[in-house]
Parts: sequence; structure tokens; C-alpha cells
Amino acid sequence: MTVLQVHGLTKAFGGVHAVADLSFSVSAGHVHSIIGPNGAGKTTLFNLITGVYTPTAGRIVLAGEDVTVLTTAARAERGVARTFQNLQIFFNMSALENVMVGRHLHSPRRLLASLVHLPVIKRANRDARDRAAALMERVGLAAYIDAESGSMPYGALKRLEIARALAAEPKILLLDEPAAGLNPRETLEIDQLIQSIAADGTTVLLVEHNMKLVMGVSDHILVLDYGRRLAEGTAAAVRENPDVIRAYLGAGMEGGHA
Repeated sequence: MTVLQVHGLTKAFGGVHAVADLSFSVSAGHVHSIIGPNGAGKTTLFNLITGVYTPTAGRIVLAGEDVTVLTTAARAERGVARTFQNLQIFFNMSALENVMVGRHLHSPRRLLASLVHLPVIKRANRDARDRAAALMERVGLAAYIDAESGSMPYGALKRLEIARALAAEPKILLLDEPAAGLNPRETLEIDQLIQSIAADGTTVLLVEHNMKLVMGVSDHILVLDYGRRLAEGTAAAVRENPDVIRAYLGAGMEGGHA
């Protein structure tokens, strides 16, 4: 089953094409990675898929529905969630409250009921807290359930952001540089978490510079160069592709980064 299809996607900023006539599809339950040099268009592509940017041309189809003109909120309601390269944590909230924010799409939104604290709202809040706590355990943050987010180490905050995205129960989870700035142990934890998320049935679209992680977790890899598709295929096929080696991987493969 295909969960995401991109057809002829183009995004131009003035005369510069950040993404140019790009087409690909993502299979449900897979880890589909997007790699390429800085400036290749990876984050622009994420912004197009999530609705932050409107494409200059092309279509985006999610689970059979054309979502090209839908808002970011509408796409979230249809099962698109993401994390960011730079942490987007609410430091004025506890860790648990951060994850609860991700449950807002699945919580009652009746203003009057909220104002008078009806039982249905109390139950929903209790259920949201229980679900958030379970998700924190799910991503390896059981020790931080009662913590303030501002007191948590950077590696834990990366996983907290993933827990918040998972709280929305997405069909597809877009992870933008989840291993950036992490030490080897934390990177291994992210590696294992990504694989377990896909194993549970949530499709993962991954942008990541750590090539050791990418090659280890990916079912499929798309290589971008100046916003265009340079190569696509399994990790083994991409690793051996001479165009990819010349344009991007090169000696960086040996060290695990590029």
C-alpha cells in the first residue's frame, strides 16, 4: 500500500528551483529516507509535504487523497506529523504536557464543556495524560514523565519531540535530522526507535545526515541534488551508485557522516 505520492513537485523561490519536477512514492510501514548535500531541497520538500509551502507545480497525494492545496492543520488531521531539525519544545510546559499537546486532534474541542469542566472533558484530559505517559515510555523517556522539559538533556528532548508527534497518531511521520547533535549512544537509541515505529505500522519519512543510521534503518532511499532526483533505491543500491558517490557520499561513508 502506498501512503504518500509526490507527482512532478516543484518549488521555485524567485529564479531558484529548490525542488524541481520531483516524483516519488512511499510505501506504508516503511522507512523512506531522503538524503543529499546541504541545499539539496530536503527541508523544502518536508515543508511542501506538510503544507508550510505551496508548490509552484505538482501534486501531493496522501492515502489516495490529493492534499496539495490543504492547510497544514488539515494535513495533520489526515495523518501527517513531523519533527524539526531545530527543537520545537514548549519549555514553559512539563515534558508530559508537551506530549499532551500532540493529542489535541483527538481531544474534545467543545468550548462550553471545557469552561464548565464537564465529566467528558475531565475524562479526556485524564486519557490524554495516560496516553502521553505511555508514549514517553514508548520512546524511552519513562524517567522523565514527571520532569520539566527545561531540565531535560538534549538527547531526551529529541525523543520527546518524537513522542509528541506520535501522539497525533499519524499515518506518516516526518523526521527532520533526529540524530543531529547526538552522541553515539543516543544515535543508536534513535536508530532503534525509528525501526520500532515503522515495525508498529507508522510510515517514516526521514531526513538525516548520519549515513550509518540512514543505511541501517532505511527500506528505501531517495537522493536529491539541487532539488532533483539523483538516485533512488535500496540502501545497497544507493551505496554503490557512482553518481551518488561522486556527488554526495564519497569518503564520508566510511566515517558515518556526510
